[in-house]
Amino acid sequence: MGMACASPDRSRGCAVSAQRTNPRGLPGAKERVHHDAMRSRTPKFAALTTIRGRDILRVRAFGVELASVWHSGLVCHTGFFVHSRFSRFAMKSKGLFRELARIIGEDGVLWRQEDLMLYEYDALSSVRQPDVVVFPRKTEHVVQIAKLALRHDLPLVARGAGTGLSGGSVATEGGILLVFSRMKRILEIDLENQRARVQPGVVNLDLSLAVADAGYYFAPDPSSQKACTIGGNVAENSGGPHTLAYGVTTNHVLALEVVLPDGEVIHTGASHWDRPGYDLTGVFVGSEGTLGIITEATVRLSRKPEAVKTLLAIYDQVVGATRTVAAITARGITPAALEMMDGFCLRAVEEATHAGYPMDCAAVLLIEVEGLKEAVEEHADEIEAVCRENQAREVRRAKSAEERDLLWKGRKTAFGALGRISPNYYVQDGVIPRTRLPEMLEFIGSIEKKFDLHIGNIFHAGDGNLHPLIMYDERNREQTARVGKAAREIIMRCVEMGGSITGEHGVGLEKSDLMPLIFSAVDLELMGRIKNLFNPQGRLNPGKLLPTGKMCGELRGGLAGGGPV
Repeated sequence: MGMACASPDRSRGCAVSAQRTNPRGLPGAKERVHHDAMRSRTPKFAALTTIRGRDILRVRAFGVELASVWHSGLVCHTGFFVHSRFSRFAMKSKGLFRELARIIGEDGVLWRQEDLMLYEYDALSSVRQPDVVVFPRKTEHVVQIAKLALRHDLPLVARGAGTGLSGGSVATEGGILLVFSRMKRILEIDLENQRARVQPGVVNLDLSLAVADAGYYFAPDPSSQKACTIGGNVAENSGGPHTLAYGVTTNHVLALEVVLPDGEVIHTGASHWDRPGYDLTGVFVGSEGTLGIITEATVRLSRKPEAVKTLLAIYDQVVGATRTVAAITARGITPAALEMMDGFCLRAVEEATHAGYPMDCAAVLLIEVEGLKEAVEEHADEIEAVCRENQAREVRRAKSAEERDLLWKGRKTAFGALGRISPNYYVQDGVIPRTRLPEMLEFIGSIEKKFDLHIGNIFHAGDGNLHPLIMYDERNREQTARVGKAAREIIMRCVEMGGSITGEHGVGLEKSDLMPLIFSAVDLELMGRIKNLFNPQGRLNPGKLLPTGKMCGELRGGLAGGGPV
């Protein structure tokens, strides 16, 4: 990626043969650019350095480093090379960096190439680089940055911790990336009314820890809860293992403070239930940053249950585990959580965490029941009976809080554990009716054989939210192309079964072209009209959620070309 110098001695200048690749580092449209003694022709306010194999052109003016850009998309200008984005962004807006620094301070603005590299992807690994990264500390900063972006006609993208799995916080068209890691204050805790008011950068688990001693917690618990932020949870309407009993993020958000693209601040909802009028809070939750930028959220806190029982049901056949899921709900029991992992994933998890999972089984169910002590004991006994009726060879119960925490540690770090055994994997996020789990896992097995791939299964079985993990090596282009095709067939099958293209990871960049599978043209046109009311110029998080054609094509091209998914 970037430039390759024909001479090993860069200090003298050299004849350079620059091969342009696309921003994902894949072999793309190539052009040969020749120039001699480049350094001797570089103006005094520019300097050429190399970082991680990329040639970086640093440009200074007025005593300030305006930008540092790498040479992909090279254009020749006045005797030296300037990045095409730089020519659009920095040269047209020489005062932009100073304006941003005046708003939030110099330590709150990043523009050097080596810094921007850290923000060119989220957990989807779809590489798109912002032009500048800023770290606001209060709502007024966001207001001023939004007005600045409006004046300069720049895209504006909000980012929490970058743990999203759909490319939702990737700056697809450059512009300003707002990172909320410094807006991390818990502004108010009202235990009497069971609510808290927080800034968007508060880490999910930190909120629960802040109220734990008083016997409360924040119910939404994504597997990334040690890192993900409340703002990101709200934007994506995140779920988690305990969604089955407690619902997704929208069920726990009471009010929002939102900055619109023109800098206007609005407040939706209220700190009490049943405010009259349209449910604008519900409109913004799950809108993936395409309607406004969340700068404050009032969320509901839940009381810790009196009793908790965690069971681990072990199966020698996957079909027994899938049948158990439907059988439990048929008994009228709603567990707090009902998770499934197959044997392949189990072995990876156990080797990484030593959580006590069996290494010789085909699948396990991790089941949790909560509530009053007497009811919990009764439900645990009923669930154990159902598991044994469906060929569970063993049903274990966690004997202590430490044992329970270890089992959940294994489940919530499972994706990371698989990273130890495969260079890459592609996480799916489809939804089906839970009664069709046996059929769906059989179909995934057929896809595994059809495309000669290895697919592990970890998912929220209780609500039919599947997470097939397709193993691959991105260096193998032909294999990576098969991954894209396999993933699409899995999601298509979810829709055919009456399910959805996503359960909790969001649509983002990854699945916007799949929205027509579950929504009609009329539905999508209405969504577009709602988006245009709040975001008429389309500058907020462009290329996400709704079909655009352009970005979806780029993602498909990357899969076909062998790049990271």
